[in-house]
Amino acid sequence: MGDRMSTKSVPFEQPVPEAVEERVAETPFEALASICTVLVVGLFILTFLGQNFMIPSGSMKQTLLVGDHLLVDRITLAPPAKWMPLVHYREPQRNDVVVFHKPVLDANGEYSFLVKRLIGVPGDRIHLRNGIVIINGVAQEQPHAERTTPENRTDFLDEFPSVPPTATPGDPDLGTPEAWAIDFPNHIQNQDLVVPTGMYFMMGDNRHSSLDSRSWGFVPRENIVGRPLFNYWSFKTPDDQMYKTSLGERLAWMGHVALHFFTDTRWARTLHLVR
Repeated sequence: MGDRMSTKSVPFEQPVPEAVEERVAETPFEALASICTVLVVGLFILTFLGQNFMIPSGSMKQTLLVGDHLLVDRITLAPPAKWMPLVHYREPQRNDVVVFHKPVLDANGEYSFLVKRLIGVPGDRIHLRNGIVIINGVAQEQPHAERTTPENRTDFLDEFPSVPPTATPGDPDLGTPEAWAIDFPNHIQNQDLVVPTGMYFMMGDNRHSSLDSRSWGFVPRENIVGRPLFNYWSFKTPDDQMYKTSLGERLAWMGHVALHFFTDTRWARTLHLVR
């Protein structure tokens, strides 16, 4: 007879239900604490690591346009700090695009933020010939800069420093402060402007429409705030929008931005790196 396999009935086991985590509703105090935490982290980032900056004028065309909104790195060019030992620090270098405090007061009594290109570091000997920047005897390749033409040529801007700055009394936003006009000859050696220790020489890429170090002098090292990283949003903005400061004008502009956000945003410049 063939072998038979014996079988035993196995009792059916009910599956053990998984434990369901009971969610406890967040209290108003916990919600407030969460919001405060986000605000503190955001404030820390904006204060110590990065900063939002909007381009108000055309002095850096075509590198930066009016209405570009930049994220600025406040760490790399900052003085080294022992409490952040892993951060890479370096000194400002030629051709860096930098954000800094203007070294002279505006008409409103404030030191405004500016963004320009760093042209000369301490010890550099600078002069321009027909708009070409010459540093320590070497003509610089600067494809980002506006070219000099017979139509835009200006002796003061294109032959600097052979034509000295002239003080423009009145509104300091419009030209040269008297202090720079007086101090200017002290920095001329053999027809070159020599950048002193602890100072930097800045110029806008839109060379013929830029009030920069040619007009108001050197920028102290401590005035340098940071380096723009990228353009996170760019919106078509009139060149004179920065002068429209009344409440009505601001509200009108906010309405314009809301209505034309999609059509007037320069989408191609989104996340555009600043070089």
